[in-house]
Amino acid sequence: MQHIDIQSIKQRFGIIGNSPLLNHAVQVAAQVAPTDMTVLITGESGSGKESFSKIIHSLSPRKHGQFIAINCGAIPEGTIDSELFGHEKGSFTGAQEARKGYFEVTDGGTIFLDEIGEMPLGTQARLLRVLENGEFIKVGSSKVQKTDVRVVAATNVNLLGAVEKGAFREDLYYRLNTVPIAVPPLRDRGNDIYLLFRKFASDFSDKYKVKPISLTPDAIQELMKFRFPGNIRQLKNIVEQISVLEYEREIDADKLRHYLPQGQSNLPMLLSTEKGADQKFSERDLLYKVLFDMRRDMSELKKLVFELLTHDHQEGELLKEHSHLFENIEHHYAGRSYQPEKAEGYLLPVKHPQHDDYDNHKEVEDIPHETEEESLSLEDKEKELILKALKKHNNKRKYAALDLGISERTLYRKLKQYDIEE
Repeated sequence: MQHIDIQSIKQRFGIIGNSPLLNHAVQVAAQVAPTDMTVLITGESGSGKESFSKIIHSLSPRKHGQFIAINCGAIPEGTIDSELFGHEKGSFTGAQEARKGYFEVTDGGTIFLDEIGEMPLGTQARLLRVLENGEFIKVGSSKVQKTDVRVVAATNVNLLGAVEKGAFREDLYYRLNTVPIAVPPLRDRGNDIYLLFRKFASDFSDKYKVKPISLTPDAIQELMKFRFPGNIRQLKNIVEQISVLEYEREIDADKLRHYLPQGQSNLPMLLSTEKGADQKFSERDLLYKVLFDMRRDMSELKKLVFELLTHDHQEGELLKEHSHLFENIEHHYAGRSYQPEKAEGYLLPVKHPQHDDYDNHKEVEDIPHETEEESLSLEDKEKELILKALKKHNNKRKYAALDLGISERTLYRKLKQYDIEE
């Protein structure tokens, strides 16, 4: 077997770090590059998967052919077939002329399909045909065309889990996964974190004509403890912010903490447990958990109110027993007497003439409980989070999608679903 100089490959492609996991991924990429085998690169968003696709292309016999990187999650579902395979004139509204797709243009080269898990099922069937016999058909045509393209795919989701849910074709998964390359997350790369920090600090020093920032020993420890859910991309953004905003060029732990998000994010994102990538929660799963917790608290609160209304002399003990429900609630109704009375299946306060303030609060108190239930709908909460993310990022879909932990194409679909105008 030919000797592979991993260090020279990393230097050539600007890959910083000496982590054993990183070196293994580079070695596998270099070994598979001279072949025509299909490769599936897995790794979290921002971990540098595209660099490995460039290694594979540049060290292959196709290096003089075209290399095209395509983000499947950023192309709307209605146009992705046309983008990849081309279309004939008049094949759909707006098709003023025939167009070549990427698989025709890149004949003899390499196509990198990033976020392959976001590809629609119909497009997956077309891609499988290309991988199996090198054939494709343009949108609006019946003519079979040939192409000789190597496919390198990448994903930041668990494709086997998507297969089980019916969101990804099983035959395509095994066809793509001929050679798997796992790119490690930044938090698993040890001292590479500090090496990358210094590299980015030097880069931004040259870019902005300032003295490079450095870290005190306690700041280095703080940096190494942070989990970097956004991986290398997040670290690079943090170093750029510090390089531009800080006057003092030596950064201690307290200053560094101002730039490290506390609690990672207020918005839902993909979280992996210690058990591995098979145990993942999507933003929808997190919303369900929050809503179920809220419903449980509401049920417990209703039960408590009923007990208070039916046990006149046990209020103090009952409130102590359920004190966790009232940590942030003012006792608005203190001193008011109630009697249980049913109205449409719900307990409502009985009006007493001696309480003059009753009428002032009637509109609020008489709202049926169903209104509160409706406000807990998953769609409402999801729409609310999307609006917050768009507002936070000045309606830039790319960054809002990153913050929400979903792809840009998924966000685009949600905007249409909820009729949100940007």
